[in-house]
Amino acid sequence: MKKLYLKDDYKPLMSVKETEKAIKFVRDNFERALCKKLNLTRVSAPLFVFPSTGLNDNLNGYERRVSFDVKNIKEEVEVVQSLAKWKRNALGKYGFEPGEGLYTNMNAIRRDEDLDTMHSCYVDQWDWEKVITKEDRKLAYLKKTVKQIYSVLKNLSKKVEKQYPQIKHNLPDDIFFITTQELEDMYPNLDPSIREHKICKEKKAVFLMQIGGKLKSGYPHDGRASDYDDWKLNGDILLYYDVLDIPFEVSSMGIRVDSKSLVAQMTEKNELDKINDKYHQDVVNDLLPLTIGGGIGQSRLCMFMLKKAHIGEVQASIWPEEDVEKLKKCNIILL
Repeated sequence: MKKLYLKDDYKPLMSVKETEKAIKFVRDNFERALCKKLNLTRVSAPLFVFPSTGLNDNLNGYERRVSFDVKNIKEEVEVVQSLAKWKRNALGKYGFEPGEGLYTNMNAIRRDEDLDTMHSCYVDQWDWEKVITKEDRKLAYLKKTVKQIYSVLKNLSKKVEKQYPQIKHNLPDDIFFITTQELEDMYPNLDPSIREHKICKEKKAVFLMQIGGKLKSGYPHDGRASDYDDWKLNGDILLYYDVLDIPFEVSSMGIRVDSKSLVAQMTEKNELDKINDKYHQDVVNDLLPLTIGGGIGQSRLCMFMLKKAHIGEVQASIWPEEDVEKLKKCNIILL
């Protein structure tokens, strides 16, 4: 559902030129700190893959992928929707050991995205993935990793405040953990988006766990692909965003499926017809390393840290002309 937030009293805290410099400041500082905290090595990643590999991300399963033909190659290729599967494959291919990981700059085109305040058809994020042991496939390890990432976010907010005194953040010292079922139990008569708003406004920083499977209500909190995150060991990092009074998702992440959870989740979503793809067979036959990973939106993070009212203020993309005009009247100027 499209959500375009129009703020009549909005006043940007810096000019476009200053914003461009600040974007680099945020990205450079976050990337260095994340790499150090999680022991990650930067690698090159593809913009497109062969569909037959099964390495493209299905997202929620209904989004149309962008595909095209290439001279002298028989099979069409697809622009990646994320690198969730590719990263795990790369960790095994490149010989990474437990405790070591990789990250890359991922760019994607999502043609079915509802273009609004938070969503663009152009996606840019840090995609990261780390090898773990069988003993690490538990909630405690997931929470430990979330706390590490949150500490990077917290420290970055302090650096931004020091560099740009006009910007003030109010992130708590610790992130709050809650499952989607616990959240549904708290607010059984509210829809998922309103539940998220309530818990985020109260706690300011939340890791919402176990997304994808059906809750007691008979519905999942939100959609998740069946073949990369383990729905019992995943979640979203949500921050309260006072500029727009909304829950602000900066990362989706989790411990990845093993053979058991892959088959169970694909069965629940009636997707077992894809089980013979190479990637899925590699998971079923334990040919890929066990991993944890996720994506952290680059433009999303810049929007939050620089207190912008629209993602188009920190990212050059395309938007409906009527939206551009509405936003301009609210002093929201898109790049």
